[in-house]
Amino acid sequence: METQLSEHLNIAARSKLWHTLQSFVNPESNMIDFAKRREVMVDTQIRPSDVTKFPVLKAMMDVPREMFVPRDKRDIAYIGESVALGNGRVVLDPRILAKLLDALDLSKDELVLDIGAGLGYSSALMAQLSEAVVAVEEDDGLIQEAEEALREINVDNVCVEQATLAAGAPEHGPYDVIVMQGAVETIPESVLSQLKEGGRIGCIIVEQGVGKAQIGYKRNGKISWRFAFNAGAPVLSGYERERAFAL
Repeated sequence: METQLSEHLNIAARSKLWHTLQSFVNPESNMIDFAKRREVMVDTQIRPSDVTKFPVLKAMMDVPREMFVPRDKRDIAYIGESVALGNGRVVLDPRILAKLLDALDLSKDELVLDIGAGLGYSSALMAQLSEAVVAVEEDDGLIQEAEEALREINVDNVCVEQATLAAGAPEHGPYDVIVMQGAVETIPESVLSQLKEGGRIGCIIVEQGVGKAQIGYKRNGKISWRFAFNAGAPVLSGYERERAFAL
């Protein structure tokens, strides 16, 4: 009963937000005021999610999320949910991404590895928070669109690299920070080795079907994990746990 009530409240909240966002459409030109929607997203989704660091709030306000979702989904870019990219990939819910960046507390002198960058939204945000971002993506179509979107908003400190997500980009490392744009069940040692000693890694770790955003700190060659918040997302390719087959 509690689960049903919670789901009904979630549906009601999404419906209310959708109608609020729909009010920011110019009735004469039928043009959507994305800047106003972005402001509403920050005020009604990001701030209430305990995101307090000003650089993160500013980046969420400045970066046009609608530029980094599929063109046919731009009208739902600010609805407060993950946006599907296809093939089990998503642009993370802005609240999840903002909370993760808030917990990681990036600095302007840091090099970041963004794994599963998709259309580049996360990379564009972190470009404002760090010195440079290496964005790893394996899908040709996503890479081309990401590069176009980043150029269009004049982001010049993101390097988009094509590679399998489980490979990372060791040629540009080691990195101060690694961020996963999706959930993981396990992380290859080859990726963890790209993290600089004293560095941080942020991701959603799924255990027994439950996702928890956690921040890992590398000390003496080992990663110690700290819980940040509950979250869910599809598991990235190459980060699945091997399944045991029953005979």
